Amino acid sequence: MMKTLLLLYLCLYVTWALDMLEYDDYDVDNKAQAKNATSEGAAVDARGHRPLTRGRETYSANRYVPPPISGGSRYRSRPTPAPVGGRQEKEKEKEEYNEAGGCMHASEAVGVLCPTGCELKNSLQKQERNVKSIIVELKPQIDDLSRTSNNVYNYVNGISNSLRERQLVFNNNNQVVRQYTDQVEEQHAYIKETVDTVFPSNIRILQGVLDKIRLKIQKLEKAIVAQNDQCKDPCKTSCPIPVVSGKECEDIFRRGGHDSQMYVIQPDPLFPPYKVFCDQSTQNGGWVLIQNRLDGSVDFGRRWDEYRRGFGNIAFESSKRFCETPGEYWLGNDRISQLTKMGPTEVLIEMKDWTGAKVHAQYQRFTIQSETSNYVMAVDGYSGNAGNCFLDGALELFGENRTMTIHNSMMFSTYDRDNDNWNPGDPSKQCSREDGGGWWYNRCHSANPNGRYYMGGAYTAQMAKHGTDDGVVWMNWKGSWYSLKAISMKIRPYFASR
Repeated sequence: MMKTLLLLYLCLYVTWALDMLEYDDYDVDNKAQAKNATSEGAAVDARGHRPLTRGRETYSANRYVPPPISGGSRYRSRPTPAPVGGRQEKEKEKEEYNEAGGCMHASEAVGVLCPTGCELKNSLQKQERNVKSIIVELKPQIDDLSRTSNNVYNYVNGISNSLRERQLVFNNNNQVVRQYTDQVEEQHAYIKETVDTVFPSNIRILQGVLDKIRLKIQKLEKAIVAQNDQCKDPCKTSCPIPVVSGKECEDIFRRGGHDSQMYVIQPDPLFPPYKVFCDQSTQNGGWVLIQNRLDGSVDFGRRWDEYRRGFGNIAFESSKRFCETPGEYWLGNDRISQLTKMGPTEVLIEMKDWTGAKVHAQYQRFTIQSETSNYVMAVDGYSGNAGNCFLDGALELFGENRTMTIHNSMMFSTYDRDNDNWNPGDPSKQCSREDGGGWWYNRCHSANPNGRYYMGGAYTAQMAKHGTDDGVVWMNWKGSWYSLKAISMKIRPYFASR
């Protein structure tokens, strides 16, 4: 019996050991690196992945995903820059346009670009029309009530006169008509009280309401007069949109928009134009800013529909009266997908820590599929000094644990739309819910640009909402427990002769 128990115990121990070896399937070099790191007192505290519960879970990262769009570019190499004189003339035209007011864009779909008193005037005029219509309805009702009260009052006076005459006529027959007289007097007293108190009170209330309405109308009329005086001059905005526009920022650059600022683009003529921030200086420009984090002013823990449409602040005004300072925003998955599917597209991820140090990661091919595929991401062609999180995963992890943090070929997930590889369909195991934002999560991440914003950089599991590394993380540069000060994602058409 003891031998049988020992043999069973030995089998269980061997099975457990095999599971542990399978879980930590490191190669020889990785083992040596981990041993050296531990011996130097720099023990790895990497997160990002969600380990498997052996025997109860399986992980499969294999999924067919169309490769990123490559091949022929939709742009040729940029033309030779125009002469200096021609550029000066364009600048002069732009200045004249701005001095003229800059209130309307060439595209009617954009409309008025500056909030002015004129809009308040229109609003006040609408209110005045609504109030006047109500007053017009009230006036005849009040007039009818006044006429009715006058008729009742005259009728009561007639009854009073009749009563006095009857009292004189039937003075000698008081005993006969006393019961009828008492009833008439009672009715007379009731009607008299109603006419003398209730009706005048109601009329006074209505008159008070009417007086208040008249005062409001007077105030509105004064406000409209003041707005009319202020609207005599053309409206001016402190942050006008440049006249030049195009399909995307590369097209705008070729049309002469060489300043980094907010522009209006229209990739598809069948859809309305929209505002973006164009970076026209980094690596010769042409970049559409699709994501930006810089101060934590915008919450990125959003729903699926908000990530689909986009959210945040495109840009702010600067000393030149143009929107040259980008804000925190997400352009929107529909728009990102449309731009990347127009042709070969490259993406540049720039990041900065709290000491001011900067690194970048760049991919020559970057494509986001449509919503029907849950915005699957495909990237290739890495270069840079930040670490290849999208294709390699977190270098601090090894084997299957690292594979869990690769973002390439992943679908987009938000806390209300679970598309990650961590037990799909289990509401208690959602990467987006734990890691703070919408992203192309696997199981779960090596990069988390849309995570929670932590001031100062370093943070701990105790500070995190779910105890996970939910900060603005790029693990291959600063690890799991350092939240970056700034990170941005920019895309532009790719062509080799740039």
